[in-house]
Amino acid sequence: MNEERCKGCGFCVAFCPRHVLEMSERFNVKGYHPPEARRPDDCTGCDLCGHYCPDFAIFGVRNTDGKKNKAENKR
Repeated sequence: MNEERCKGCGFCVAFCPRHVLEMSERFNVKGYHPPEARRPDDCTGCDLCGHYCPDFAIFGVRNTDGKKNKAENKR
């Protein structure tokens, strides 16, 4: 997740089928609330968050080794 590109639209939160993301309480440099992975163990790496993000600020990565992905809060 590139927090500084995020404008806090919430599309990634709304379209996550596993409800991994929630809007955070903190602000980015633009003054928006970026999302956080509150349930990273539930992330499957489907990348719906990235497909719906109009600012290309977030994306999921699918593992090729068959293991479940884990979303991360990278700051």
